[in-house]
Amino acid sequence: MNRIDLDGRVAVVTGGAQGIGRAVVERFVASGATVEIWDLDGSLGAQTAGEIDGPVSARGVDVTDYAAVEAAAKAAETAHGRVDILVTSAGIAGPTYKTWDYPLEDWARVQRLNVDGTFHCCRALVPGMMARDYGRIVLVASIAGKEGNPNASAYSASKAAVIGLTKSLGKELAGYDIAVNCITPATAKTRILDQVSDEFIGYMLSKIPRGRFVEVREIASMVTWLCSAENSFTTAAAFDLSGGRATY
Repeated sequence: MNRIDLDGRVAVVTGGAQGIGRAVVERFVASGATVEIWDLDGSLGAQTAGEIDGPVSARGVDVTDYAAVEAAAKAAETAHGRVDILVTSAGIAGPTYKTWDYPLEDWARVQRLNVDGTFHCCRALVPGMMARDYGRIVLVASIAGKEGNPNASAYSASKAAVIGLTKSLGKELAGYDIAVNCITPATAKTRILDQVSDEFIGYMLSKIPRGRFVEVREIASMVTWLCSAENSFTTAAAFDLSGGRATY
């Protein structure tokens, strides 16, 4: 594993208690960063922080609640002096239905977490990055946001929105030393798969030319480089992690 230099940086990782988010936290700490985990499950976040050897803390934060996000952002900046890096890994798949049968409450729940929650974190933390003229932001989207998965219209639409948000925010901040990018991974073996059927999991695997699911450590590697000072030019881009399913 190459060591990517994040020495002295302060990062917030949403959904950092498990899955992709936890892998990112672990890689960030190994790269020299101080990390705050923001997770709806504050106790699990605290447990994860305690299991990682390094400067990691946790806050229970519901990213769908802007007031809670704003308060957490202020607390993080007070505690650490600044926030240099934001990774938005909090998200849900939602149930699988045909679009015309999709339950309204489930559609709204997926959009609130995946889209509104991502927007809330950017809105709360970007002004501080602008004031310091430095920041690195990675929004976790999905290959579903590029291609759309049948029977997953809510998730696909939400991740397409995250890609669009990346492009808009990246262009808005292009005059600063702030890079805003997103990743579009194929499926990884995380607890998000508990929300979908075995048939749907098999369908997603069949679409990956590599013939396997992406590993969370592979995702963390790309995210860590995107959050380093070395990524000083590329912004408003979507980085593919789909094992050859899509390369655009």
